[in-house]
Amino acid sequence: MPELVNLILVLAVVAAACALPGVFLVLRRMALVSDAIGHVLLLGIVLAYFVVRDADSPWLLVGAALTGLLTVALVEALQRTKLVKADAAIGLVFPALFSLGVVLVSVSHLRSEHLDIDRVLLGQPDLATVPRFPVFGTVVAPVWVMGAVLLMNAALALVLFKELKLSTFDPALAASLGFRPGLIHYGLMAVVSLTAVVAFDAVGPVLVVGFFVVPAAAAFLLTDRLGVMLLLAALIGALGAAVGVFVADRTDANTSGTVAAALGLLFGLVFLFAPGRGQVALLFKRFANRQAFEVTMLAVHLYQHEGTPAEASEAKLDELYTHLDWPQARVATVVERATANGFVTRSGDLLKLTELGRDRARAVFGERSRQ
Repeated sequence: MPELVNLILVLAVVAAACALPGVFLVLRRMALVSDAIGHVLLLGIVLAYFVVRDADSPWLLVGAALTGLLTVALVEALQRTKLVKADAAIGLVFPALFSLGVVLVSVSHLRSEHLDIDRVLLGQPDLATVPRFPVFGTVVAPVWVMGAVLLMNAALALVLFKELKLSTFDPALAASLGFRPGLIHYGLMAVVSLTAVVAFDAVGPVLVVGFFVVPAAAAFLLTDRLGVMLLLAALIGALGAAVGVFVADRTDANTSGTVAAALGLLFGLVFLFAPGRGQVALLFKRFANRQAFEVTMLAVHLYQHEGTPAEASEAKLDELYTHLDWPQARVATVVERATANGFVTRSGDLLKLTELGRDRARAVFGERSRQ
């Protein structure tokens, strides 16, 4: 398999594996936890190395995963004190544990013999195709390990879909139904930690955070259905990885930065053009609401003076701009729109409400239609 295709495959699998639990992190407003876990793994690796004294031991991954859970526990312990909020708690725990890991690496043999600090901080996904995971005496390529993690995450999301959905959107109801949301929460954090550990070794912390958060945030703007959101997040993550790797290969740019930029570009496109929630759609919606509001205000004005002595002046087309305090051009545009939509008709110089226009005005005052 060509090296470029192999690298795209590896990063696409990593992206999809991270995006699945990332959806639940985004929905639970815990996106920053992925950043914290992705960096404090270094501390777990170093502490496990001090115990086993073997840089190739799988216990280093176990130590990293446990450190991820420790991070979540410390953040929530600080939160429960009510003295700091969630974002501040993450900001306190994450730098402390991460800096401790960096210090321990700098004073240990890992720095010179086994661990490159630059790679830890920035990642080196170009080496993600190199086999380095020891499994039963053989060295396995990261794509197979991440593939197994992807299958595990997909299976858990499928089997525990109801429990995860209920505990995410209504933990009180989940508890009343006996689902134990606390256990589900820490189970999810364990999955996030394990996924982050394997992805950290494959692509580094920058892309780990990007793969957890960006595809899930983009999918959130595209749908309200959780199942569809999970599928879209995995697809967006894989697409961002493929585009980023391809552009990096053609431009000889840094792979981590290019993939992260591609993810940001995809999110930007979704943010602007997502149906219903995109900024362009919201702009059109606000424009349409403004037009409807103007027509409604015209109908209300005519309805208030309908059948009164002041109607001859208040409903006169040439004088409407003084009563509504609108520019004449705006009055002409609104009257044309109201006429085209069947809310008013012209009777000489006067505007008359149709029954449809009266219903629109009555709705504003909470009156029932007289039809």
